Amino acid sequence: MANRILISMYDEMEAPAWFDNVEAFVQTAMKALKLDGEEISILLCNDEYIRELNKSYRQIDSATDVLSFENDEEYEDEEGKWKCVGDIAISLDTLPVNADYFEVDADSELKRLLVHGILHLNGYDHGEEHIEKGLEPECEMLKLQEKTLAELKDEKIIK
Repeated sequence: MANRILISMYDEMEAPAWFDNVEAFVQTAMKALKLDGEEISILLCNDEYIRELNKSYRQIDSATDVLSFENDEEYEDEEGKWKCVGDIAISLDTLPVNADYFEVDADSELKRLLVHGILHLNGYDHGEEHIEKGLEPECEMLKLQEKTLAELKDEKIIK
């Protein structure tokens, strides 16, 4: 069985040219992480909307790059049993800001945000530690994130 990836755009935004490439990357990333039979919803949005989400769910009144909302429900249909692990929201406004900070292209940063969200939905946490330019991560989640991204360095979303 594979995974179900549901990708959408925030209503007030137009889908970027690379929108249709996201699902294939997420499938590949989930396969690399040995995740199977999962359903994930991904929303690409702007800073204004992710700020509202951050304020409503985390009581932080600022935009952020990625938010993950765990669900962990299961359901069954004609294709089999699925684990609905949750939702990921990614701000396309913050994406180029992060890419500049990390001195990477937008494609690399988008892949980082997607893998980061997938790991959170699967029970990983990094506490107060965050990826910082020039520093190797110490926690298990961020080490696995960076290892997975290294394995997927030749995969492209934004071509």
